[in-house]
Amino acid sequence: MIQSMTGFAERTFASPSLRVKIGLKSLNHRFLDWSYKGAPLGLLENRLKSACQKRILRGRVEAALEITRLDPSGWDIFINEPLLARLIRSLEKASAGTRTEIRFAVDNVFRIPYLAELRPKGLRRKEADFLARCFERTLDDLVRARRREGRDIVRQLRGHARTIRRGCLRIERRFLSRHRLLPEQVRRKFKEQGGGEKLPEERVVQEAALQAQRLDITEEITRLKSHLEAVENGLSPRRREPRGRMLDFLSQELLREVNTIISKSQDLALIRESLALKGEVESIRQQVQNLE
Repeated sequence: MIQSMTGFAERTFASPSLRVKIGLKSLNHRFLDWSYKGAPLGLLENRLKSACQKRILRGRVEAALEITRLDPSGWDIFINEPLLARLIRSLEKASAGTRTEIRFAVDNVFRIPYLAELRPKGLRRKEADFLARCFERTLDDLVRARRREGRDIVRQLRGHARTIRRGCLRIERRFLSRHRLLPEQVRRKFKEQGGGEKLPEERVVQEAALQAQRLDITEEITRLKSHLEAVENGLSPRRREPRGRMLDFLSQELLREVNTIISKSQDLALIRESLALKGEVESIRQQVQNLE
């Protein structure tokens, strides 16, 4: 199924010992690019990254985890006892010198730098498994968001492709009608340039053939239709591999053919139709860059 490379998911989970908030955001990128910020996870981060790689093939995935430990046994308390003893002796000395009682409250311990620190313990296996399950559920939400946006992009791409296909038919009909008028145009141009005698019919046929060859867009129209068919095949839901790069290549090929048609067009109506096609192709080119 086609996915967009952009999406967002955020969920909060709780267990007897942990509360965790998981945020996942994916953005456009040429390859899969993993980025993590939050509480240190150790080897568990590789496990989460591996789970992401199985579900997402392209895009920058930014993962953020906020972990709150609900169980007091999940914390280690570190106190710099030599520094605390020295601090207490200094306070006692100052108290004796000033004959003023100086009190030292417990909450002051954590306010003085380097004196005390609360350190979270490493995740137990049960907690790591819980976090991995929570991550998978949040990843499910992200993948659904990417698929939902991918379906929207596919609908828009098919609409642009239909518009281009109809435009191709109009351009083809316009070209054929102008092609039939080439001999008359050659005669009129010869007359406007001051040709005294009537231009021989053989010369008219020759000049018309040269102009027809120079302005012929039959091959461009044929390739344009072929590329449109390839785009439609690329949008098929039966195909499971990433198609963003392939569709991006096809959009460039479509643009190349349309630009060639514009450069060969001598008729104002034909130019207008071709420019309209170019606008549709540009829309396709921009949108396929969001696909995985």
